[in-house]
Amino acid sequence: MPDMEENKPLNSANTTAEVDEDLKPKPPPRLAPRGIRTFTVCRQSDETGISGEGVVIEGVLLGTGHCIIHWLYPPPRGGLAIFDSLDDFLKVHVKPHPSNRTIITFEDGEQQTH
Repeated sequence: MPDMEENKPLNSANTTAEVDEDLKPKPPPRLAPRGIRTFTVCRQSDETGISGEGVVIEGVLLGTGHCIIHWLYPPPRGGLAIFDSLDDFLKVHVKPHPSNRTIITFEDGEQQTH
């Protein structure tokens, strides 16, 4: 069991505020951009008859631009896919099916219709 003395600050001149600040996580330098933006994909129609209508995907855009999607079909777990960008996802799963009348809604309320 560690000695209680080991848990004390090395420099007794440090104030509690200084110690607390030192303990807070800080991003290391030179990392990839951070930030997450969530969205849903709603199909008003399903021309293939596979995934259905309504909200069929929940997704995440990372600060790097990568797009991660979670298909909500087939139950119970759905499936995951990772794209280099939202545009790459759109090229594969949305733009080839204009009759689906797809609506992408971001957490801030912004919508894109395709």
